[in-house]
This record gives sequence, structure tokens and C-alpha cells, in this order.
Amino acid sequence: MKVVVQRVKSASVTVGNKITGAIRNGLLLLVGIHQDDSVEQMKWMCDKILKLRVFEDEEEKMNLSVTDVQGGILVVSQFTLYGDAKKGTRPSYIEAARPEKAEPMYEQMVEYFKSHSDLDIQTGKFGAMMDVKLVNDGPVTLILEK
Repeated sequence: MKVVVQRVKSASVTVGNKITGAIRNGLLLLVGIHQDDSVEQMKWMCDKILKLRVFEDEEEKMNLSVTDVQGGILVVSQFTLYGDAKKGTRPSYIEAARPEKAEPMYEQMVEYFKSHSDLDIQTGKFGAMMDVKLVNDGPVTLILEK
């Protein structure tokens, strides 16, 4: 599993002309699911994200988590994180999980966040063409992989 974590002042996802998810202060997660990922890896990743100290405290040090600041989390599926462009100019996505595996795991991830926090959890739409808007705060961007 690979997740691009972006600390944002705001973020939203639009499919067609409809906003499917929007948050203010919090984390935008771009989530790539590998063909070999397990539920245990997903849970580890969610726990890591909920505790990740990327928000500033009163001394302007990154000591606070999204849970500490009661931020939102916007979860967006993105299989292209497993794009491999080592050969040629057209990426291969062979390592990305097929939709029949990736979609249930994505949904489990969203439910895990909802059941293990009282944060505002929002989503994009799995498999859809999405417009993602964000105001990156910092900017702070991390890539987590498990």
C-alpha cells in the first residue's frame, strides 16, 4: 500500500459536477493499493496516518496529529501510484490491485477511519474520473508505503 499524505488547508473532490467529498484543515490521502496488500497492512497504514505528527503546535513544531487538531481526512483512490515507467513512455500498472480487490480494501480503509476516530472522513469515488482541488498547507507532503 502506498499513500501520498498531504496536509491541507482545504481539499475537495468533484465527479462530474457534484462534490463527493470536501474537508477544511486536515489530510488529503491519495491511496494506491498493491495487488499483494493485506487487511493488516491497511490497518497499520490507517493507524500510522491517524497518529502522524504533521501539524504544528504552539511552538510551530510538527508535534500534533490530525486527531489532535480534529482535522478532516479526504480519502481518494489512485491506482496510478503503482505506475511503473522504467521501460518506454507508457506506464504499466501491473502491480496495482485489480478493482475487485482494491475497491473493497479502499472501502474498508474508509470504514476503519470512521470507526477508529471521530474525525470528518470524506471520500472521492472509486474508479471515477475525479477533479481533486487542494490548498497544500506548508507544503507538507509525505509518501508512506507498507
